[in-house]
Amino acid sequence: MELTIFQFAIMGLAVFRVTHLIVYDKITEFLRAPFFDEVEEIDEAGNSEVFLVPKEGKIRGWFGELLSCHWCTGIWTAGGLYGLLIYFPSVANPLITIMAAAGVASVIETVIQKWIS
Repeated sequence: MELTIFQFAIMGLAVFRVTHLIVYDKITEFLRAPFFDEVEEIDEAGNSEVFLVPKEGKIRGWFGELLSCHWCTGIWTAGGLYGLLIYFPSVANPLITIMAAAGVASVIETVIQKWIS
């Protein structure tokens, strides 16, 4: 299947949004939790910061590394969405459209927040 430039752009926006959803958004924190340990550090001023560190082990460690890297997760997300588009287009097309629209909305929101602050 060959993508037009428009379809490629829509796919790119969908991959961006799904990747962000998986790697950063609070709503999917429960998916990431089994693969990370929380490490608390206190700086010189006495402020506490919590860092997520991938767990040790082959499977959990691998998924932890994957989920801590938006570049890596983006590749797998692109492959998954493209595979879904090839094999199940009736499912993929609405999903990709919705996620692309959400991606555009998140970019617009970020620009507006930067502009007003």
